[in-house]
Amino acid sequence: MNICIPITRDNGLQSPVSPHFGSAPIFMIVDTENGSCQAIANRNLHHHAHGMCQPLEQLAGQSVDAMVVGGIGMGALGKLKAASIRVFFSEHPTVEKTVAAFKAGRLREVAPATACVHHGNGPHGNAGEGSRKGGPHGPCEGSGEMGS
Repeated sequence: MNICIPITRDNGLQSPVSPHFGSAPIFMIVDTENGSCQAIANRNLHHHAHGMCQPLEQLAGQSVDAMVVGGIGMGALGKLKAASIRVFFSEHPTVEKTVAAFKAGRLREVAPATACVHHGNGPHGNAGEGSRKGGPHGPCEGSGEMGS
């Protein structure tokens, strides 16, 4: 199974996970069977005004079965679901730990009610437009592992 994890820089399995899908500079696709990984640059990063970015375009043609994110807005969630890609929350700091939690079945699937609510009012980082908890890209309420 191939899972995609938004990251902030490419350090292989030690890559730090980006706190938000749409603002990630890189996407890491990991084959959970053999541990191989492929980094794909998000060339759409500079167009990340709400509703204007198209990070999914960077993944076109890639085999992705699931996405694991720290946060995601409703628009991106809807597009992933329409493409039959399941989306899960994780607050793990690295790709390696995120993949381990995914393989162990400890991650919760994102539902529309638990997606980030900061989309719709301008670019990320505006005061008062953070996700449900914390700053502009803090984890969304309802995220994390099952049982937490």
